[in-house]
Amino acid sequence: MSATEGTASRAAAARAVAGVIGRGETLGTALATAATGLAGAERAQAQALAFGALRFGHRLERVAQALLARPWEQHSAALQALLLVGLYQLEYAKTPPHAAVSTMVEAARAVGEGRASGLVNACLRRYQREREALLARADASPAGRFSHPAWLIARLEAEAAAAGEGPVDALLVANNAPPPLVLRANARRIDREALADRLEAGGHRVHEVPFAPRALVLDSPVDVRELAEFREGLCSVQDAAAQLAAPLLGARAGMAVLDACAAPGGKTGHLLEEEPGLARLVALDVDAARARRIDENLVRLGLAAEVLVGDALDPAVLAGQRFERILLDAPCSGTGVIRRHPDIKWLRRAADLAPLAARQRRLLEALWPRLAPGGRLLYATCSVLRAEGAAVVGAFLAATPGAVDVTESASLAVPGLRAPRAAGEAGLRLSPGLGGTDGFYYACLERAAR
Repeated sequence: MSATEGTASRAAAARAVAGVIGRGETLGTALATAATGLAGAERAQAQALAFGALRFGHRLERVAQALLARPWEQHSAALQALLLVGLYQLEYAKTPPHAAVSTMVEAARAVGEGRASGLVNACLRRYQREREALLARADASPAGRFSHPAWLIARLEAEAAAAGEGPVDALLVANNAPPPLVLRANARRIDREALADRLEAGGHRVHEVPFAPRALVLDSPVDVRELAEFREGLCSVQDAAAQLAAPLLGARAGMAVLDACAAPGGKTGHLLEEEPGLARLVALDVDAARARRIDENLVRLGLAAEVLVGDALDPAVLAGQRFERILLDAPCSGTGVIRRHPDIKWLRRAADLAPLAARQRRLLEALWPRLAPGGRLLYATCSVLRAEGAAVVGAFLAATPGAVDVTESASLAVPGLRAPRAAGEAGLRLSPGLGGTDGFYYACLERAAR
């Protein structure tokens, strides 16, 4: 590889990482800007490098700090990003050292850090000479060893200890594993076996998930837009844990269903696929742009719902309407999907949790009056923190006469699911790595009939 071949993808990766750690952008937003003009293999490489640098960045940051004379925080976000991307290539991507160093020096000039190109060169070359000692120093702390922010590790450990559980090491390791591509067969148009046959005929090896009857995992992930089955609406992308929402909600023919906080519409589509005879399904979201994605996904799948833009906390929204089933996929920290969104490690703070939990509780309280007597509300978050799951639901149950946790009996309808539950804890908690899933929390709450 020449000094300039691959420079564009490295520069794009560094710009994207800088957007996350310096400006607080999501990685998707940062990459959309940083990778403008790149296509094909270059764009894929920029994405892979940015994801990897953020995934292992808390470890690599500690390595970089040992290579720098001044404290890490005194350097620009662009320089920090260049070092993270360069170190990631050397340690994890196994890029040939000469190519990694030379392209990152060129990338420094491309992102406007030309004066620091010598420093980038020196740091990466010194890392090659002192690798073992530098990694041992980084791994002396849990934050370095598991490449997670210290506050999150401390919070997970505290919650596990309070519940009488063991170390959280396995959860942290699972968060750093590459996520699988999981598809959900569109039950209106194809069954899982036929979808598997089509995919395998196209050269894709797949395997099933025992407790998610529509789920197929591709052994080798691809860009889903390359799959004709996806373009034709025969399947959607959805983790196996997220595919539990529809069976747990248990909607039946003739029922009115509300999918609150519905965007981008994955669970909306699944509900419609599983029960064609619903009387109505309302998909509600507060964000108009995200609500448009619900419509787009439903059109691709050949489905239809009443898509509304509005805040579930607004009493005027859906005033006077009742539903036999309500799905509340509440906004949360996203700590259960870190393996898919490693930028969460950089964007979330400990101070975010209390406001999120307060909003989750308010949403429960606002939607409960919309639930018909004898109806079921499924509360869901893609968080592994009890502060956003069992703590929210437990407090709501204690303060709400007539609300009953039926999660355990509802989960019996999901074959093969054996997720652990702490004694006396409401709901069902799936930890990353359990059955190869993302982290999720579910609680099935039923309202007593009059």
